[in-house]
Amino acid sequence: MEKKSTKAIGAVAATEALEELLIQRREVMAHDVEIEILYCGICHSDLHAVHNDWGGTTYPVVPGHEIVGRVSKIGSEVSKFKVGDLAGVGCIVDSCRSCSQCHDGEEQFCENGWTLVFNAPDKISGGHTYGGFSESIVVDENYVVHVPETLPLDQAAPILCAGITVYSPLKHWKAGPGKHIGIIGMGGLGHMAIKIAKAMGATVTVFTTTESKAADANRLGADNVVLSTNKKQMKDCPKQDMILDTVSAKHDVNVFLNLLKVDGSLVLVGLPNQPLEVGAFNIVNGRRSFSGSNIGGIAETQEVLDFCAKHGITADIELIGVQEVNTAFERLEKGDVKYRFVIDMKSI
Repeated sequence: MEKKSTKAIGAVAATEALEELLIQRREVMAHDVEIEILYCGICHSDLHAVHNDWGGTTYPVVPGHEIVGRVSKIGSEVSKFKVGDLAGVGCIVDSCRSCSQCHDGEEQFCENGWTLVFNAPDKISGGHTYGGFSESIVVDENYVVHVPETLPLDQAAPILCAGITVYSPLKHWKAGPGKHIGIIGMGGLGHMAIKIAKAMGATVTVFTTTESKAADANRLGADNVVLSTNKKQMKDCPKQDMILDTVSAKHDVNVFLNLLKVDGSLVLVGLPNQPLEVGAFNIVNGRRSFSGSNIGGIAETQEVLDFCAKHGITADIELIGVQEVNTAFERLEKGDVKYRFVIDMKSI
């Protein structure tokens, strides 16, 4: 298989800073789309992967799974894209395509294992995959989505992960008019969840440990803001139909389970690297559920992009150049960003 050298930003070890690397991308095959990457968001998962917090990271690692750009080349059998189209790539770049989940458009639950855009075994090219902190990427057209022209590209990039990660469970648990939806945390995922849940017509309550975030939560569309460390505010909080938990650190979920209505669900989309404890009585009482959700399929990712374009929803971002990536990672670890770093990949 023919390959070509591509500039990228990545890490060669868990304790090393990110640096410029030269990686190999496959040449475009019949069903492939080559995308010149214009912007790529930085997610907490990128940070965890670089630091090997979950184990299993293969180095060198090139992170990045919130990718938007412009199609620069297409394969001979490509029918969904043409050169010049705006395109996006999220977490998934391949799956088995034959299991029931793939047939249902839920590639994120592929029974035979889907291929992550970075740091996964590359079934096509060999070695492992490299993500969006690079000047270009080659992906099968079936795992690429169209980015609506009306969305500002830098602010649209986080929709490819943060947006779909919250949209999918909000849709699944039927957020909408008459529903009370709680959101724990106001980071990259949480701030998108506020905007999307509000656009769906739900009454939105934000739970935060930081009193200073109340005004910003209201600006983003929240109807109510509850300081989760304030016992009176928690006691007075209306019962919720669903609570979306976006926190990626160890925390007590039981206080939130007790805020659910009968048949309500607390849905985890954050990825703490330590176990969370659930008290049996907190779910038995009220037939409550503690659930989880993982990104979304390709069709649903297209759906959330179109939804955001229709409702004028974009991420609140801080645009940086590749030279600022290590500083951005340090700040992200401290929660010092409102609310998503996005790299201008032209700066590579």
